[in-house]
Amino acid sequence: MLSFKSYINERTQKHPTWVRISVAGMVMKIRNLSSKIDSEDDPVIQNKLISQQNKLLSYITGLGIGVGTSDSVLLKRMRSYKR
Repeated sequence: MLSFKSYINERTQKHPTWVRISVAGMVMKIRNLSSKIDSEDDPVIQNKLISQQNKLLSYITGLGIGVGTSDSVLLKRMRSYKR
């Protein structure tokens, strides 16, 4: 059972913390796959990487999650990772 303070904190956020962290991890995986796709010469391997990327994108779309500009800490962390 959540404490009242935890409940209020979760209610003021659009999505629970675990969902936001999961989506941030998926975004980092998508960026990593994008760089692998760019560096790969074999079209068959590129297609496999693109299919993995599309699967992650579909999960994020299904969750309906977008990163708001008000979450500056998360945006800084995501920008700090190499493209």
